[in-house]
Amino acid sequence: MKKQNVRTLSLIVCTFTYLLVGAAVFDALESTTERNRFEVLQAIEGMIIRKYNITEEDFRVMETVVLKSEPHKAGQQWKFTGAFYYATTVLTTIGYGHSTPATIGGKLFTMFYAIVGIPLGLIMFQSIGERVNRLSSVIIKSIKRAMNCKQTSASEVDLICVVTTLSSLTIAGGAAAFSKFEGWSYFDSVYYCFITLTTIGKYFSLAKL
Repeated sequence: MKKQNVRTLSLIVCTFTYLLVGAAVFDALESTTERNRFEVLQAIEGMIIRKYNITEEDFRVMETVVLKSEPHKAGQQWKFTGAFYYATTVLTTIGYGHSTPATIGGKLFTMFYAIVGIPLGLIMFQSIGERVNRLSSVIIKSIKRAMNCKQTSASEVDLICVVTTLSSLTIAGGAAAFSKFEGWSYFDSVYYCFITLTTIGKYFSLAKL
């Protein structure tokens, strides 16, 4: 295996390990606070049901109406999977904004985590990009040889076309998946994939989906 490939693979492993460690720490820092908040809300729910003498079915209807306006509807955020998702948004600088730590420890760790994680992520993505460009060049040369082109080297225009095509396919495929599993319109799904791929990550993009 070439040295560049080993470097890229090592960076991917290190970054993924860093994400796992970050998720574990965020889980430990935030899960207790989230659980306590949930228990308080449960107590308030019971009090409202008893005070206004409404059925649990009616309360669930009102709860559903309220949840429709909330951007985050995936249940508890600070389980390990939710914490891993948050760690990923920090490392990739997407930062949707709908998922944020509530404790001082979580906020402090976010800052220190980002200081190391963001450069690590940038180096990893740069290395992956170099490998993709290298692979694209090989494919382009093979296609040009098969077509008996005089100029067989991969030009910058060729690479731009390949990158644009891959990006478009990524957005289209991701949008189809989100549209199916999340119940969003295809346009909203395309928009979500675009702001994710470009790391814009605006809060309102999730709030309106």
